[in-house]
Amino acid sequence: MGSIHDMTKLHDPEVTLPTLSSSTQRSRTRTMWSMWQKIRHEIRAPMAEFLGVAVFVAIGAGADCSVVLSTDPNEFLSSNLGWAIGLALGVWITLGISGGHVNPAITLIMATRRGFPWKKVPIYIFAQVMGGIVGAGLAYSQYIHAIDIFEGGRHVRTQATAGLFSSFALDYMTQVSCFFSEFFGTAVLAFMIIAATDKNNAAPPLVILPFVIFLTMLGLGIAFGMQTAFAFNPARDFGPRLFLSMAGYGKEVYTFRNEYWIWCTIMAPILGAQCSAALYDIFLYDPAGANSTPSVDNSSETNKPTIMTST
Repeated sequence: MGSIHDMTKLHDPEVTLPTLSSSTQRSRTRTMWSMWQKIRHEIRAPMAEFLGVAVFVAIGAGADCSVVLSTDPNEFLSSNLGWAIGLALGVWITLGISGGHVNPAITLIMATRRGFPWKKVPIYIFAQVMGGIVGAGLAYSQYIHAIDIFEGGRHVRTQATAGLFSSFALDYMTQVSCFFSEFFGTAVLAFMIIAATDKNNAAPPLVILPFVIFLTMLGLGIAFGMQTAFAFNPARDFGPRLFLSMAGYGKEVYTFRNEYWIWCTIMAPILGAQCSAALYDIFLYDPAGANSTPSVDNSSETNKPTIMTST
């Protein structure tokens, strides 16, 4: 331990502590800025997926809450519009940054069918699920008081309001019917995405793509959404389901219908998307661009559908 004499030197106005030179400070600042830019570059695409799914789920679940918790709980169209608008906005946010997947099932078909790097698949899916958690949390925070009134208290949480955030099938539906409903809905969604991003099949301009997906989601919700609450997206269901288990809904969100959440909201969408993408590629996809006009160089790599992949 230093002497009293040594300690008093710290307060001597003539004693100056060593400081960094301005050039050293600028060098450290540049180094830190360079490191941040590298980190930002690495997380930019996953962050876009995270935010896209968060917006998608927040608006969709918020629409469900608005419909069911209001005095007029029969506005089925409003719920479908909410999810369709949420998905379109999520794709719009992410399209030019991460490819606009906003769905693990779409990420997987882009990896298996369109050359999306497999090394990016885990972080994309993780970001999408985390976005689902945050989106559900945002919607829940907006309607927590209405949920309290609807349920009968802050500590009462049942499937009646859990269904505002995650998918639960109607009682008369069989397990096979539930699986096929989610399988078929996701297959149609993935098929439309593959078709709308195929440059040899009259692909619309990028700015139109969110609108195409909006129409697809709205149509699917109106036509087939009633019986299973149309997940068609593992992150859109599993993320909010994780949030529900943290918000006091208990293990029932996982035990419903013997692990319904695994087979009908995760496996069915993934398999449906894979099957529809395979169907499109076998019968419709023309990577050589044989149907293109003669003025187009069909050997060019630019004729391959690149949208919905990482940029």
